[in-house]
Amino acid sequence: MAESRRDSPLIDPQYSPQSRAERLIATARVVLAAFSFLAVWLDPSEPGRYVPTAYALLAVYVGYALLVAFLVWRATAPLGRQAFVMHAFDLAVFALFMFFTQGPTSPFFVFFVFSLVCATLRWQWRGTLWTAGAALALYLGMGAYAAKVVGDPAFELNRFIMRSVYLAVVAILLAYLGVYEERRRGEIGRLATWPPVVPREVRLLVREMLEHAAGILGAPRVLMAWEEPEEPGLRLACWSGGELRWSRESPGALQPLVAEPLAGTDLLCRDIRAPRPAVFHTSDQGFRRCQGRPLHPDLAARFGVGAVLALRLKGEGFEGRLFALDKAGMTSDDLVLGGIVARQVVARLDRFYLLQRLQQAAATEERVRLARDLHDGVLQSLTGAALQLETASHLLEEDPGEARQRLAEVQRLIAAEQRDLRSFVQQLKPAPLAPLEVEASLMARLKELAHRMERQWGLHVTLDVRPIDRGISEGLSHEIYHAVHEALINTARHAGASTGRVEIAGRDDQVRITVADDGHGFPFHGRYDHAALTALRLGPVSLRERVAALGGALAIDSSEAGARLEIGLPLGRPGA
Repeated sequence: MAESRRDSPLIDPQYSPQSRAERLIATARVVLAAFSFLAVWLDPSEPGRYVPTAYALLAVYVGYALLVAFLVWRATAPLGRQAFVMHAFDLAVFALFMFFTQGPTSPFFVFFVFSLVCATLRWQWRGTLWTAGAALALYLGMGAYAAKVVGDPAFELNRFIMRSVYLAVVAILLAYLGVYEERRRGEIGRLATWPPVVPREVRLLVREMLEHAAGILGAPRVLMAWEEPEEPGLRLACWSGGELRWSRESPGALQPLVAEPLAGTDLLCRDIRAPRPAVFHTSDQGFRRCQGRPLHPDLAARFGVGAVLALRLKGEGFEGRLFALDKAGMTSDDLVLGGIVARQVVARLDRFYLLQRLQQAAATEERVRLARDLHDGVLQSLTGAALQLETASHLLEEDPGEARQRLAEVQRLIAAEQRDLRSFVQQLKPAPLAPLEVEASLMARLKELAHRMERQWGLHVTLDVRPIDRGISEGLSHEIYHAVHEALINTARHAGASTGRVEIAGRDDQVRITVADDGHGFPFHGRYDHAALTALRLGPVSLRERVAALGGALAIDSSEAGARLEIGLPLGRPGA
């Protein structure tokens, strides 16, 4: 790609409007010059006087047209000043053609019209006007020369006047087309420059949208009225003179915003204050016209509405109207353009509300995860501590030494949970640990967990933790620890096991965790994968949900000789 950019530093002409226009002009010039030469050659009665000079000029111009067409089609960049030079040269040559071929009555008059079209393609209305001025000056000069200086008997005043007016009218029409094209290009350009980033605050978003919409639609004021199903009440935001006014109405106020027959349409009205306002609106059959008051009277009175363009807004979670106010001389083009603007507003508001819902869902998911972690960690340990304290209270009189040992065990348990909570809080902080630090911290916590399981539950746990080449994040380390913790707690409390084994290794872009014991297994026997466990609702629910939330899979192999849990967690999961 880099090589391609070095070899072709300029824009391909096919992507440039100016280059495409020059190619069209060059081709049309060749056709016009060639057929003019052919017509003169076939009809020797023309060009009249100065026959050799006219033939020579036409022949040279055909060659010039061919050369220019060749150069333009091979050009690697849009023409700059060369276009102006060629345009001025064409005007001069066309004037010479007319002078040497019957003057003001020459058939080569059509070449001036060609110049006007070329100017419109190149420079829109500005080029059309100055070209028309030059062409008219040349034509009027030839007319004055023919009538007053040489007294040409072939000069016809009526034809001269009609051709002059014809040239002026064509210039005006082409200038209008140039203005229209320039305006449309500007509107398309502004449509393409919507800010890419959606602000996080709704007022900033609405202000940005209304200001941009006002620029595109050319409206001094823009009003947006919308309602969200989850929050009843109409919201009103009006942008005018660089300021945004914001208000909220009670449910049902100002409803309906537009007259019921026009509820599903976009509409415009040039003056709703007229006795019988004319309303132009969209329909399935195209544009339609009707009469009547299009807006709610209170809405029209509050904002002093005269001319209005009302556009429907209907998104995933809201609906309302966008009103462009006080724009003079609106046409059906404004309805089409307004419909595009309204769709942009709907898309941006939908995106804003979707991001809000995603953030709320993420916060809810995080709260669920925190609750699950607290349940699987602190609450389970506190349950064990409560049992130990109950036992110690019974031993205070019978065996004070054993009671003190139990209390010391509770103290160690609480200290261990303090460390876990400290690590848990550390996970919430933004500063991440290095991969080696994460693995070392995980190993230390697992060793402490193994000692605690043996002291508290009498379960002897062996660990086999192998280094993971790609490393693991703090979040994934946290999830691994809690998965192992829950598996061992279930083993100690329900399986009647005396020994357990934990293996952790990285394999195929996954962390593979195996927890095996020598207990009596689960109530079910056999091997079940994650899908079967979910469908049959077997195995530890909390652990199964934790693994699923991380995009992993749980498999259980259960028998009377013990159980084996196999957990696979993806290494590349974001945030894990």
